[in-house]
Amino acid sequence: MSSPSPLQLRRPGRHYPYIDRGAAIYLDSFATIRREADLSRVPVSAEKVAVRMIHGSGQVDLVDDLVIHPDLVPAARAALEAGAPMLCDATMVVKGVTRSRLPADNDVICTLNEPEVPALAEEWGTTRTAAAISLWEPYLEGSVVAIGNAPTALFHLLEMLVDGAPRPAAIVGCPVGFIGAAESKQALEDFRVDHGIDIPFVAVRGRRGGSAMTSSALNALAQEQE
Repeated sequence: MSSPSPLQLRRPGRHYPYIDRGAAIYLDSFATIRREADLSRVPVSAEKVAVRMIHGSGQVDLVDDLVIHPDLVPAARAALEAGAPMLCDATMVVKGVTRSRLPADNDVICTLNEPEVPALAEEWGTTRTAAAISLWEPYLEGSVVAIGNAPTALFHLLEMLVDGAPRPAAIVGCPVGFIGAAESKQALEDFRVDHGIDIPFVAVRGRRGGSAMTSSALNALAQEQE
């Protein structure tokens, strides 16, 4: 069945009052966030990261649970401007990255669907997402890492770093869920104190997180423009 041509389509009648201009929606959204969220809770350099993460979640109270390292934005932005890759735990995070915002046409890598991953997960008794993180090792040094789905992936990354894996420039740690999500992000928050490894990061305390929130953070780190 063929689709009608644009010339054959017509807009339905207006039955609801709503803003329908994309640019106006965009501007009004960010204005609403700045009006309703207490952005004094985050580092000044990371204000736009917080705004975009709130925008990606639709929750202004997200700011109450944000934990942002003071060096996150300069570290991540310098890495990306130098051509560092983004390493993502899930394809949904990759799809949310706005390529036009990348400062150096950076690679955005997800290893979840690599053929060796299922066997690794079976051998190690862990999730596929966690096993896939081990394939990041050749790209880890100076990269920007984003984990938005699997708490096991964040735990696995931290364990790799404790064991001496190359260190990324920054970590976006926002896995979502009811089992291990809050604990994995607490481990990230405590990582410097517990293991003496200080890597700039952003995390969301508790169960909240997910692909949209994570890719929103990446887009803000990639470019200053809101």
